[in-house]
Amino acid sequence: MRHTRYGWWLEEAGEVVPTAPLEGDASADVVIVGGGYLGLWTAWHVLELEPNADVLLLEADLCGHGPSGRNGGFCETLWGEVDILRERSGDTAALAVCRASEEAVRGIGAWCTKNEVDAWFREAPMLRVATTESQLGSWDSKVKTCIELGASDEIVSMSAEDMRARCASPLVLGGASHRLNATVQPAQLALGLRRRLIERGVHIHERTGVTRLHRDGRVETRGGRVRASAAVLAVNSAAAGFSGYRLSLAVASSHIVLTEPVPDVLEELGWTGGEAIVDSRTLVHYMRTTRDERIVFGWGGGSMGFGSRASTRLELDADVIARTRESLVRFFPQFRGREITHAWGGPIDVSPTHLPIFGSRGRVHHGFGFTGNGVGPSYLGGEILARLALDRRDERTSLAIVEPARKLFPPEPFRYVGGSLIRRALMAKDAAEDEGRKPSSATSFVASLPRRLGLHLPR
Repeated sequence: MRHTRYGWWLEEAGEVVPTAPLEGDASADVVIVGGGYLGLWTAWHVLELEPNADVLLLEADLCGHGPSGRNGGFCETLWGEVDILRERSGDTAALAVCRASEEAVRGIGAWCTKNEVDAWFREAPMLRVATTESQLGSWDSKVKTCIELGASDEIVSMSAEDMRARCASPLVLGGASHRLNATVQPAQLALGLRRRLIERGVHIHERTGVTRLHRDGRVETRGGRVRASAAVLAVNSAAAGFSGYRLSLAVASSHIVLTEPVPDVLEELGWTGGEAIVDSRTLVHYMRTTRDERIVFGWGGGSMGFGSRASTRLELDADVIARTRESLVRFFPQFRGREITHAWGGPIDVSPTHLPIFGSRGRVHHGFGFTGNGVGPSYLGGEILARLALDRRDERTSLAIVEPARKLFPPEPFRYVGGSLIRRALMAKDAAEDEGRKPSSATSFVASLPRRLGLHLPR
């Protein structure tokens, strides 16, 4: 097994020649800090709105080599958060966000076709499954909300028999189908977007760490400065390291194992329709197939990060990989004795509401909090941030995920200590339920603390 920081997606996509770091002073109409999906899509949508705009993008490493190039490749809508959206913002606002997120998923597919980027875009439903009795019906509030909003086909309950007809894992007891979803090769998407932006004249400076971001849009780096009319902060979990954002998100990790090509296993399972699958734990397992008939299997049960500090465990945690591999075999016993070829992990930016957050502070416009579900919503986020940066207010900038009511995490070290205790309790609760046991009262109490505090923290 090849266990690396960057993982198989980036390996499969091929090497990238870095662009030159920023040296000296520069100016731009819009400066974007961060070269992942959100920053790249923002740059694209700025040019769609203002083709002659001067756009400069700064990336501390290589574009697409952070979470954007390492995730599971689930291109989801925000229908999975419809009950949270409705609770926080009401019926009309929730429906508007969900419909806009649908347009984002379709927009990514259309962009790949138009721009001849082969990112393996494949549209197919996402299946949320129950693997324990305690998980059965955990999707009922979402199904009910969809019905009441007049969108009954978006999330539909399914029996165990119907679910196993799509993927015959012996663990599946029932579930729900999310109508619109797609899968992608995430690194190919990010690097294809990078390539097309360079062709359109965006000035991309990689290996350029930002040391200070001013509210008036000025950006300082180790090698120079940029003066711009507007700045965009699009750095995923690293946003916790910027002044003014430290309490807005938490950092955790998620890890993936990848199998050898297994066409025989997929045929036996009947898992040939391209469906993405996620279970109904709090710290979820997620899985999908690839074009060359492998299985990508991930788990959100990694460790907490301390503020914005870099930590090897967020990316290379052998214990989490071992547990993820064990879970793969539980789901699919056919993998006993089969090869796991690659493993990797990385940080995710955890929102206190499980919804992405967009807004402005002076001339700095921000987006973060995708909580492991950023592939699809980052396209929508790019539309929002481009409009904020160009001061164009329309239906995108009025969505409920723009300038939402603030919900903050506690400061460090309380966030790290408390978050680590809660994650351990969530893992213990999930493990007990997997084994058919009832969690202890202490474990159940600690695991319930996020809900009691008004936080939504799956994954």
